[in-house]
Amino acid sequence: MITTDYSVGSPCWLDLGVRDSAAAKTFYGGVFGWTFQPFGSGEEEFGFFKSEGRSVAALGPLDEGARPAWMIYFSTPDLEAASSTVRQAGGSVRVDPFDVNDQGRMAQFTDPQGAQFAAWQPGKTAGLEVVDEPGSLMWVELYTTDAARAKEFYKGLYGWEFTDMPMPGDQGGTYTILGPAGAPQERMHGGLMEVPPEALALAGGKPFWHPVFHTTDCDATIARVTELGGNVVMGPEDAEGVGRMAVCLDPFGADFVVLKPSM
Repeated sequence: MITTDYSVGSPCWLDLGVRDSAAAKTFYGGVFGWTFQPFGSGEEEFGFFKSEGRSVAALGPLDEGARPAWMIYFSTPDLEAASSTVRQAGGSVRVDPFDVNDQGRMAQFTDPQGAQFAAWQPGKTAGLEVVDEPGSLMWVELYTTDAARAKEFYKGLYGWEFTDMPMPGDQGGTYTILGPAGAPQERMHGGLMEVPPEALALAGGKPFWHPVFHTTDCDATIARVTELGGNVVMGPEDAEGVGRMAVCLDPFGADFVVLKPSM
């Protein structure tokens, strides 16, 4: 589970980049009940998604040539050191570290296989104000064609520990649970899955991260997804010991998972 104490390498923020911010507000407001708070006075396009007044995500600009997608941020105590580690390990720094007022610092990276992610160095803001509750982030996942190489990279960057387990049901294959170094099993915060290249078509054949959002009713949530112009590309299905889940696309093509946990 993700918590708001945000240890090193924990998912601590996420933002959505799309070309139609007004439509994004309508879609996610309808699916999760989120409200929108602009970043500043007179700014209507970009800002915070809120749940009961607490930040659950952000809506930001879409970089030129980028696909609509959710960007996952991991808590990082020293962005300069992280940038150096990323480069030495064969990744790249897409956006050099910069200050976000006095709230913190951010940078954007690409791992050696092409998966994009971001990093946040806390200032006044440590991260999201609510996680692991209905309508908020509860897990993150990486789809990649080379699990061994991905593990090596992220362990070197964040010290993550990994636990391999069989995929639930009759799917076959291995699912890797990842979490902070030295943390108990209940503090694992994400998963890594090796997939064939054709499974990465959404990102042009490159590995990608996506968020998993908590829901109390998976079927009702995906009904709202489709009613509001999104699509369900897998599920809903029950995974023993995990819960009921579905993989969705919003109307812009950004992917996310909804999960009603079994416990």
